[in-house]
Amino acid sequence: MRSISTATALAVLFGSAALSVVAAGTASAATANITSPGGVVADSALKRVFVGDSSAGTVAATDYSGNVLASVGGIKGVSDLAVSDDGATIYAAAQETHEIVAIDAATLDVKARYPVATGKGPRYLAFSAGKVWFTYGDQWSGNLGSVDPAIDPASGTDPVALAQMPEGVTIWDPGFLDTAASRPGLLAIGETGISTDSMAVVDVSGATPQKVAYYGGDYTLNSGIYDIDLVPGADELLVNGAVRDAYADGKFSQAGTYPSGQQADIAADGTVATVSGGTITTYRPNATKAIRTYNVGVYGTADLTWAPDNSRIFALVGKSGGGYTLKALTDPEKNVPTLTVNAPSSATRAKKLTVTGKLSATVALPAGVKLQVTRTDLESPKGKALPAVTVQANGAYSFADTPPAGGTVTYKVAYAGDAGHAAVSASDKVSVSRAATSLSLNNNGKLYSYGADVKFTAHLGKTYKNRTVAIYSDPFGADKPKKLVKTGKVNSSGNLTVTVDMTRDTAVSAVFAGDARNAAKTVKVTAYAKVKVSTAISKHYKTAKIGSTSYYWFHKNTAPIVTTTMTYYPNRQERLDLQVYYDGRWYDSDSEYFGLGTSGKAAVNLGAPGQSGIKARIRAAYINGSSGDNVNSTTYSGWKYIYFSN
Repeated sequence: MRSISTATALAVLFGSAALSVVAAGTASAATANITSPGGVVADSALKRVFVGDSSAGTVAATDYSGNVLASVGGIKGVSDLAVSDDGATIYAAAQETHEIVAIDAATLDVKARYPVATGKGPRYLAFSAGKVWFTYGDQWSGNLGSVDPAIDPASGTDPVALAQMPEGVTIWDPGFLDTAASRPGLLAIGETGISTDSMAVVDVSGATPQKVAYYGGDYTLNSGIYDIDLVPGADELLVNGAVRDAYADGKFSQAGTYPSGQQADIAADGTVATVSGGTITTYRPNATKAIRTYNVGVYGTADLTWAPDNSRIFALVGKSGGGYTLKALTDPEKNVPTLTVNAPSSATRAKKLTVTGKLSATVALPAGVKLQVTRTDLESPKGKALPAVTVQANGAYSFADTPPAGGTVTYKVAYAGDAGHAAVSASDKVSVSRAATSLSLNNNGKLYSYGADVKFTAHLGKTYKNRTVAIYSDPFGADKPKKLVKTGKVNSSGNLTVTVDMTRDTAVSAVFAGDARNAAKTVKVTAYAKVKVSTAISKHYKTAKIGSTSYYWFHKNTAPIVTTTMTYYPNRQERLDLQVYYDGRWYDSDSEYFGLGTSGKAAVNLGAPGQSGIKARIRAAYINGSSGDNVNSTTYSGWKYIYFSN
C-alpha cells in the first residue's frame, strides 16, 4: 500500500499538464502525464498501475512500464485511490461529488458509486478487512468512515458508515491512511493540524474500529506529520519517510531513523523507498546504507508506490513547466555496484600491458565474484572475450593482455549481477602504437591551364592488410564542397590514380584509414588552375602588320572597343592593362578593373586619342585576390596591338 503527503497533494493542484488517455483495451506508447495527482496504486493481479488526476477527473490505467492502456473519466476531484485485496476493483475518492467510485480494474467500467453524506470528503482511502476506509472532515473535525462492498444498497442497509474513529483517537484533519498486507486488519492514520500533529494505529478487523496506539502531540515526536506508512513485520510507523516510531501499550516512541526522507512507501518485504529532494532511495529495514538511489530530477515527487512483487517503484515525478509523469523505476531491491577500469593511456602493440580496477558496493558482494572482460579493436570490432577475472576480497582486480592490434583498444569489464546486485559494466581505452605509413601524392604546387584533365596518383607503401586509399578533391570556393573522387585498392605498384578537371585551384587529398598494424595517414597537395580568358577588338578599319607584329588599325577619332571573355564567378572583375609605345619602349599607361556580366563578358570603350601615329597594346588579366575572389590562379591574356592612323 501507499500514502501521500497532505502538503504535497495541495501543492500539486496548480500543475499544467493533462492526462494522456487512449481507448480501453488498446496499448499505447504514451506515458501517463497528469496535472494534479489524485493517487497512484499498483495491481498485482493485472500488473497494472492506476493513476488519478484531480483536475481532469480521470483515472488512467498503465502497464508496468508506465504506458497508458485506458482511462475513465467522470470522477470529479479524485483525491486518492485504493485497490481491493483481490485486485479486481479500484476505489476512487471523488471529493467534488462526495462519493467513492468503484471501478472494474480490468475494464475500467464504473461498478458502483457510494455517496458519502458529508460536504467534507472523502479525502484519503485504504482497503483493509474487506472494507474501503476513508477520511473526511476539515482541519477542526477529521473523521473516519468505511464502505462495505458486500452490502447491497438495495437491501435497505447503507454500505457507507460514517463516524468510525475509535474512542481515544482525535484527528483534526482528514488524515492520510496506510495499510500493509502483512498486517491484516490494521490501519495507520496520520495528520498535521494547526498546532498539533496526531497519528494512530487502528484495528479495523472487528465490527467497530479499535484503538491500538495513539499520539496527539505538539510536534515533539515528529516535528509535524506529512506522510505515514505502516511498517510490515514490526509494531512501527514510518513518519515523513525518515522517522521510525514504535508503538506499544497504546503509546508511541521514536525507535530510529533513516538517513533522510520527506515521504516514503514500504514494500511487502519491508524494503523502504524514501523521497528526498530529487532522489528516491531504497533501504533494507532499519538500515542506514542505501540499496539503490534514483535521480528523478529537481521538480519533486508527488507520490510513489511499490509494485506488489517488489520488482519496481512507480513514482509521479514533476516535470519542467508543471505537471507530473509516471516513471517506473526497475530493480529497486538490487544494489548498484561501482566498477572502475584503469588501463594505461598508451601502449606498444604486441607488448604486454596490465589493466586494474575495483568492484565495490554498499551491500556486500558474494565472495569470489568473477568479471567478464572483452577487448574491442580493429581486428575484433565486435569484441573478443578474454578470460574472466576474479575479484579479490578487497574488491580489487587486475589482468594482463597483449594487444595484437594497434589503434584504439577498448577493455570492457562487466559484472553480470546477482540476486542482490544489478549488472554493471565499465570500460577504458588504450592508444596502442602502430607503424608509420608511407603515403604520397603528386602534382603539388603545379599550375595548369583552365579545364586541363590532370592525373593525380597516390602511392601507398607497405601495410599490414588494408590496401585501400580514398582520394578527395576540394575546389576552392564555398560553392563547391569537398567530394570523394575515388576509393579503391592500390595496384601491385601501390598506386591509385584519379583524373581531376582543373577548373579551379584545388586541394587534393589521399586518405589511408589504417589497419591493425599501420597508422592512418592523410596527405594533401594543392594544384592551381588558370582562368580561361580572351580579348576581342572592334571598330577598327583594318588589320596590318607593322614590322612583324599584327596591329588593329583605327582612325585617330575612332574609339576601340575591347571585349573580354573570362570564366565567370560571382562578383569577379577583369583587369585591363594598357601600354603605349614611345621612343623604342612600351610604357604602362593605365590598369583598371571592370566587372564581368553573368555571361563572363565585359566590353570597354578605350576612347579616341585624336592624333595619329600612336601605338598601344592591351591585355586582360585575372589577378588572384584582387579580381574579387581567389578561386583561380593569376592569368593573363595575350597582348592585342592597336595603331591610330589619320
